[in-house]
Order: sequence, then C-alpha cells, then structure tokens
Amino acid sequence: MSAVALIASGLTLFSGFGLGTLLLPAMLLLVPPEAAVAATAVVHLANNLLKVALFGRHCRKDVLIRFGGVAVVAAFFGAQLLTLLAQLPSLANYTLAGREMEIVPVKFVISVLILGLAIFDLSPAKKKTQFGPSLLPVGGFVSGFLGGLSGHQGAMRSAFLASSGLTKEAFIGTGVTIACLVDITRLAVYGVHLSSIGNENFPLMSAACFSAFLGVFLSQRVLKKVTMKMIRKIVGICLILLSVALGSGLL
Repeated sequence: MSAVALIASGLTLFSGFGLGTLLLPAMLLLVPPEAAVAATAVVHLANNLLKVALFGRHCRKDVLIRFGGVAVVAAFFGAQLLTLLAQLPSLANYTLAGREMEIVPVKFVISVLILGLAIFDLSPAKKKTQFGPSLLPVGGFVSGFLGGLSGHQGAMRSAFLASSGLTKEAFIGTGVTIACLVDITRLAVYGVHLSSIGNENFPLMSAACFSAFLGVFLSQRVLKKVTMKMIRKIVGICLILLSVALGSGLL
C-alpha cells in the first residue's frame, strides 16, 4: 500500500487526480468498503494539506467559490448516501468454487463508479471533452458528489478546471484547495466508520500517508518528464478488472 501511495501521490500532483483512485482498491483488500473509503480520505486529506502548503497561494478564489462551494455541499450528500448504502442488506449471494460470494450494495455502487471513471479515462472522447467556465458549478456538484460517495472526485474536477483558463500553478493550487474542502466534509460524515478500520491497520495507513508525502517531493524532480498516457492505460485496465471483481462479489 505504501508503494501505491508513493507512486499515486507523485502522479496526482500534475494530473490533479489519481491518489484516491489507486489507493482505494488497495484499502478495499484490507477493510470493509465504507471504512476503506474513510481511510483513503484520511491519506488523501493529509496529502492535499501538504500540497496546499506548497501551492495554495496560487489558488484562484473566484473558481474556488463557484466550483468548490458547490462541491462541498454535494460531497456532504454523497457521503450521506455512502453511509446509507453501507446499512443495506446484500443484493445477491452465490457459490463459486465452493466459496460463498456476496454482492453488497456499497461495493456494487463503488464498482460501477470505478468502471465508469476508468472507461471515461481510457476513452478517446475524453480528449475532446471541453467544459467552459460557465459550467463550473455543474462540475463542482458532480465532482463533489462522487468525492463524498467513493472518493473519486479528481478526474471530473480536473476535467472542468483544465478547461477554465487556469495557469498550471493556478490549476494545481485551486484543485488541491478544493480537494481539501471536500475531504474535510466527507470525513466529518464518515467519522463513525473510522472505528471499523481497526487499530492494526493504523500503522499501515500512517505509512501510506508518509509515502504520499514523499511522492509529492519526488514528483517535483522526477515525474515531470514521465508520460501519463501509458500509465493511465494500465491504471484504467486494472480498475476495470477491479470493478468487475467488486461488483460480482469476488472481493
């Protein structure tokens, strides 16, 4: 998990997303889905606070208000939906190779979101998608709601902010500031689920935080020259496989 956090943190500094997308699957292998989302949010917030300290001065306040304000409200409702899904009974049960499989609502919903975002990220249509500044509130709602529900806020946030005429510095500074606000909002709702992570997993989560910090610093020197095209393809394919495993009850 530490290696995942290190690599994802380095990549997300310039792409604007990736840490939660890559770290959540690793967390899902260790703890229940609602606790995995909460644990990922802790690492995500810690990583973003560091980036705010480094780049927050470049944040565009007008974009923060129009996009971030809506995102915070939407994140609250997305997080509330996650807590409701976690309480619902199983959707289906079946036996595979002598093992009892269970399809639960929260895993199924997260699998659909992961699948949708992976397909969107791999699709050629993504390159042609342009969102003007007038659609910032819409982007804030979509990004914030997805962030509250599963933590997958970054891809949509980056798509909207990248089409808003921001400089590279403003893109990074504004994006990480909005991400922090969304993380704080959803953690306030997730709070109760943090207890289900288990004390034995806190050292691992701390290591993930440290690795994410290290990834930020290393990325400033190493990853500026790395092409994202192949990395995103590999990640997208892996996420599709993961979503199928989650949605079918294999994980």
